[in-house]
Amino acid sequence: MRKNFGAKPFTYPQPVFIIATYGEDGTPDAMNAAWGGISEINEISLCLSAGHKTVKNILQRKAFTVSMAEAGQVVACDYVGIVSGNNVADKFARAGFHATKSEFVDAPLIDELSVAVECKLKDYNADTCILRGEIVNVSVDERVLDEAGKVNAAKVMPITFDPFNNDYLKVGEKVGNAFSDGKQLK
Repeated sequence: MRKNFGAKPFTYPQPVFIIATYGEDGTPDAMNAAWGGISEINEISLCLSAGHKTVKNILQRKAFTVSMAEAGQVVACDYVGIVSGNNVADKFARAGFHATKSEFVDAPLIDELSVAVECKLKDYNADTCILRGEIVNVSVDERVLDEAGKVNAAKVMPITFDPFNNDYLKVGEKVGNAFSDGKQLK
């Protein structure tokens, strides 16, 4: 037996992305967004309405970064999603975030978040709210790398959004090997 929830944007997992930009005056800004993902090998797509300060910044600067939210920063990551940069000019600083300018795009990296995708704006459709960015670099803080230089998800502790319950869930337990385990059924 199934329970029907109707036409809703309920899927698992929904990433918790923190999108960072610079405003007109160079002030860092960030917002929390769960509706997005990789849409091409070097492209990320996000669903962001035009009224967001972050969208205005992206359209002006033509660049942004997308960091994965982490369990250790859940309060700050949630805060930048519930407060508007249109109303709180220093919400980035109030969240306790510190910025380092990306070497690749005109946007800030958030020092407290260890994995960031650095993007140039490809296009934005205000009617559909779809924003697409060209991925020009992925940077990872060395604190989350293992001895071999690979990203250790257990150190990153990325979180996802649970739209059924409005919860954040920690990601990290390995349950299989991609592109390998299914070979058992060949």
